[in-house]
Amino acid sequence: MMNKTIFCLAMASIIASCNPGGKDTAPRNGNYDSTTNPFAKPSALPYRTIPFDKIKDADFKPAFEEGMKQHTAEIEKIANDPAPATFENTLVAMEKSGALLNRVRLAFDLLSGANTNEELQKTEEEMAPRLAAHNDGIFLNKKLFKRVNDIYQQLSGSNLDAESKRLVEVYYGEFMKSGAGLPDPEKEQLKKLNEEEAVLSTRFSNQLLGAAKAAALQVDSKEALAGLSGAELEAAAESGKKSRSGKRYSIAIINTTQQPALQSLTNRDTRRELFEHSWTRAERNDSNDTRKNILRLAEIRVQKAKLLGFPNYAAWKLQDQMAKTPEAVNRMLAQLVPAAVNKAADEEKDIRDLITRQKDTFRVQPWDWDFYAEKVRKDKFDIEEGEIKPYFVMDSVLENGVFFAAGQLYGITFKERTDLPVYQEDVRVFEVFDQDGAPLALFYADYFKRDNKRGGAWMSNMVEQSKLLHTKPVIYNVCNFPKPPKGQPALISFDDVTTMFHEFGHALHGIFASQQYPFLSGTNVARDFVEMPSQFNEHWALDPVVLNHYAKHYQTGATIPQSLTDKIKAAGTFNQGYAFTELLAATNLDMQWHLLSPEDAVIKDVDAFEVAALRKTGLYISYVPPRYRSSYFLHIWTNGYDAGYYAYTWADMLNHDAYAWFAEHGGLNRKNGQRFRDMILSKGNTEDLAAMYRAFRGQEPNIRYLLKNRGLL
Repeated sequence: MMNKTIFCLAMASIIASCNPGGKDTAPRNGNYDSTTNPFAKPSALPYRTIPFDKIKDADFKPAFEEGMKQHTAEIEKIANDPAPATFENTLVAMEKSGALLNRVRLAFDLLSGANTNEELQKTEEEMAPRLAAHNDGIFLNKKLFKRVNDIYQQLSGSNLDAESKRLVEVYYGEFMKSGAGLPDPEKEQLKKLNEEEAVLSTRFSNQLLGAAKAAALQVDSKEALAGLSGAELEAAAESGKKSRSGKRYSIAIINTTQQPALQSLTNRDTRRELFEHSWTRAERNDSNDTRKNILRLAEIRVQKAKLLGFPNYAAWKLQDQMAKTPEAVNRMLAQLVPAAVNKAADEEKDIRDLITRQKDTFRVQPWDWDFYAEKVRKDKFDIEEGEIKPYFVMDSVLENGVFFAAGQLYGITFKERTDLPVYQEDVRVFEVFDQDGAPLALFYADYFKRDNKRGGAWMSNMVEQSKLLHTKPVIYNVCNFPKPPKGQPALISFDDVTTMFHEFGHALHGIFASQQYPFLSGTNVARDFVEMPSQFNEHWALDPVVLNHYAKHYQTGATIPQSLTDKIKAAGTFNQGYAFTELLAATNLDMQWHLLSPEDAVIKDVDAFEVAALRKTGLYISYVPPRYRSSYFLHIWTNGYDAGYYAYTWADMLNHDAYAWFAEHGGLNRKNGQRFRDMILSKGNTEDLAAMYRAFRGQEPNIRYLLKNRGLL
């Protein structure tokens, strides 16, 4: 997932401690001191990276307040400039404004997932509506919009270069989308809705973090966890020691509905209990129950769409995406749902037949699927996860796989930096060098799960690339892989391997950014395009040259045998009916929540709405739960994928189509990589994205490649 905010406008999902030690020793007078606050000046570290060793929890709030104060003054100066509006005195000036606020925001966004604490979560809830109001103060500023509009209206006759023209178009579109053209009374209504939405979204993410932590499965009996490996049992015991439940073992809940341990646990009652802990994590009628917030968030979005002149929130949100309209999204889904559901039904029959052969009579339930699917995979392809993991040592996957593939395609190299401060001891830092040896970027890798780390995996920037601001990119990837017991190697699943390649695809999109203006830089593109580079990068995980370079047995050092590689590839489309159906079910939930119109009845029951939404599109299937339920759907309630979760599927269409071009032109080599870098990865948002893709591919994307690669044709 790409976690990105643009300009200085958005609040991070979760507040995290900047203090590696977790205890804040900064003064608590709440005043901004330009001589002591670490955000007051640009970082003196290489690449202007974040000085984590100097930041205290108490630094954030005063820095945000001062940053907003300075930024407001800069914006007012631009808006009230007596000189006629020009590109330089308006848009370039805006691009240069808000430096302090941007520095604190980027640090805040990163740490929102890293080391959270209650004090900083409270700070976030306090700051969220104020930052939303600050955003509105820019995009609903009548004088400022008039200047932007004047420049936009004269654009066709200007002598601006292509990127500058694109900046005018994008800014104008952002102002219009934000409600700049509304009458003043409607603007005031919109401001209030935006502030309330910011508060509720922040509260949702904080509730969800607490809900996931509280939902961890606690057990006393080792027998209840039969099927887990020795290392997994040891990790569960370590987690049990840290919990307050008094139980011997603890299995943490990850962000998705299905949980990794369900594949291995032989005790059906334990599987059911673990699944139910996941399924009901945010629906326990306690302080972490998110449903009340969800209902109000959905209502706010209906009201915002009406104010802005759109029939529903999805229509408003999609206007600047590649898809453009909800109808286009639904047309795509209509091509995919029947094939996915039919394939899932075939897979369910295979599982049912296996259960029958074992003389069992129970009906397949969601908590059975992964366990028996693994048995079916073993039966069909003679392969199981325990056979694969010893070849996937996390550090080797990173350095000899992810980095190696990037070198083969793009000519870049990596050198670890141990001299730069990090926010947690597990984080590693690498300097990235271009093909000519020139310094290109910094890359931070944070892969292990922590109780106070947001679930999932994501990429974003600590420093955004901009020629105007003379900044090079500082990028990070965050994942949630189980941390092994001390002294043991981190062996990961092939799904985790794919996740590492995926998130580094996002990183490459940021690393190769080469824009003049930060507003257009790197991954600041439409949601339904931003996932394409990341999904595309997954293909190299199984490229034979790359695979044989990183897949080495952790004990013997032997390269993964061809027979095992063949099994992995043969099993590549296995279970894709289920996997794609759970993804499409989540996509459908997102769209249904955001297709609500003012004429629809007020939704009073989240669960009832969810069932009705899935039934409506044929995705209510007892054995295939949605990848995320409404109550823990972080993407759509706080992470910017509202009416946008379809983006993963839309981008997947582009990804497989792009990989088909590579296959047609010789696959993994420098020539192909350079073309992809030049025409896609380095372009940012400087061109119309559909036209950009057509220029690379030479034709419109074809959805058949997606269906074929998922085994649905």
